[in-house]
Amino acid sequence: MQNAAFQALGLGCFYVAFQVTREALREAVAAVRALGILGLNVTMPLKTAIVEHLDRLESTARFVEAVNTVVNREGVLTGFNTDGAGALNVLTEARINLEGEKVILLGAGGAARAIAYNLVHACGSLAILNRTVEKAVALAELVRARGEARVAARPLTQAALAEELRDSSLLVNATSLGMRPLEAETPVPRELLRRDLAVFDLVYDPANTRFLAEAREVGARTIDGVSMLVHQGAESFRIWTGREAPVAVMMRAARQALPP
Repeated sequence: MQNAAFQALGLGCFYVAFQVTREALREAVAAVRALGILGLNVTMPLKTAIVEHLDRLESTARFVEAVNTVVNREGVLTGFNTDGAGALNVLTEARINLEGEKVILLGAGGAARAIAYNLVHACGSLAILNRTVEKAVALAELVRARGEARVAARPLTQAALAEELRDSSLLVNATSLGMRPLEAETPVPRELLRRDLAVFDLVYDPANTRFLAEAREVGARTIDGVSMLVHQGAESFRIWTGREAPVAVMMRAARQALPP
């Protein structure tokens, strides 16, 4: 999708993949400086490990303590995290109203941390549910002072879900449940879903998760993880190039490349 975006805007840039081990990370970062590489994305499990090798962190990356985007400006490497901004852009594009609304966020990992950081500035209240409740509590404490939204932490259990869903308008899955090879799993039982709920699943492989399929069956509004993948990538594109990303071009390329 990045190469499609570069081509659409006539930019002489190319996006390629490198497999880098944790042991070789320092040398890989040194190569970015030596070769004058414009920027890069970082995937798990190196999103946290790369932090110590960078010169600067923008505010979200510093808060999340994880980097998924790096830009190189004359040898100075700055780390960004575009997950939160990407998620908000997806919700804006889908015309999901957050003002004064209650949002449930499932998960407390890197993507969830970035999304929570952005949601507390946009919604009325936020409930963070995670299987390890201590991580949900820690994240809630971190973001509570960052925005005006009320923030609660709960264990990711069916009882807690049922209670929190009664007055929520948006449910966001930032866990790995439903991702291959766990595509038979779902973070939320079908009987808890309802028609007037918007459901946003960050999983993009497969795009049509069991979670989303069952949400559509009850008439809920759904947003898949490909949208998140594209919009966080569009934020990376903007950071690297200073140009607005051709989101429609990127979306088309991503959907053509990914399994349904």
